[in-house]
Amino acid sequence: APTYLGLFLPGLRAVREMSSQGGPTPPFSTLSISHPASMITHVELYRPEKRNAMNRAFWSEMVECFSQIAVDAECRVVVVSGAGKIFTAGIDLMDMSSDFIQPVGDDSARTSWNLRRLIAKYQETFSVIEKCPKPVVVAVHGACIGGGVDLITACDIRLCTQDAWFQVKEVDIGLAADVGTLQRLPSVIGSRSLVNELALTARKMYSDEAKTCGLVSRVFPDKEAMLAGALELAGEIAARSPVAVQGTKINLIYSRDHSVADSLDYMATWNMSMLQTQDVLKSAQAAIEKKSPKEVPFSKL
Repeated sequence: APTYLGLFLPGLRAVREMSSQGGPTPPFSTLSISHPASMITHVELYRPEKRNAMNRAFWSEMVECFSQIAVDAECRVVVVSGAGKIFTAGIDLMDMSSDFIQPVGDDSARTSWNLRRLIAKYQETFSVIEKCPKPVVVAVHGACIGGGVDLITACDIRLCTQDAWFQVKEVDIGLAADVGTLQRLPSVIGSRSLVNELALTARKMYSDEAKTCGLVSRVFPDKEAMLAGALELAGEIAARSPVAVQGTKINLIYSRDHSVADSLDYMATWNMSMLQTQDVLKSAQAAIEKKSPKEVPFSKL
């Protein structure tokens, strides 16, 4: 079990601030952005009065937010969580339904073309998380429904509370999930049978099953403990060489989608340049001197 001894006062203050942000961060209307610790960015879904339902603004704001994070040298790790009582209720049907119920077009070809363009735009909302070279730790409490599953499967590390539950909801509203769940969940869980069952029945999966099947790697008793764990985990990652960490994320995702031979070739090409970094020498020196990576001053990337 993880320990939180190192967090104590400054860390616990940071955790409490993480779970009680005052509101969305301009220019965003659905996201609250904070920096609870050095090199860590916290992205909080912030529509608590709407159960963090994903409205039109959210879909574009996530792209803008993670595009900024991707090139932010001050950020090495991202923690994503939800404000209020649950992580997210998924798509905001009241706000979004007109896009799909009355798509624009003069004939079926043009209507289809416009609808395809719209779906591709929404897919980018979560693909941008996967494309971001900074590792993303997502912390789920309460319900994670529909689009929430699309979101978390694009993240690198998933944590949840004991009261968390997950639901691939789309068949209940008459469509096949189209922004990432059906593509990423099979790789995350590893059981096609279980993925098929969840996607075809829209049944709820609770935290114990989520842990057993590998959807999440840790379960915490409550939200505060989970955010403390997320912050500690993010701190461990942020302490390592950003060259090593970001290269690791990029190559893990590449290897998921390519053969072993292709992935090894890509890795060799990647590291023929990335090994020429001072970070290797600094890390080796620290190991010889029995120092923690946290004591090594790695340059920003």
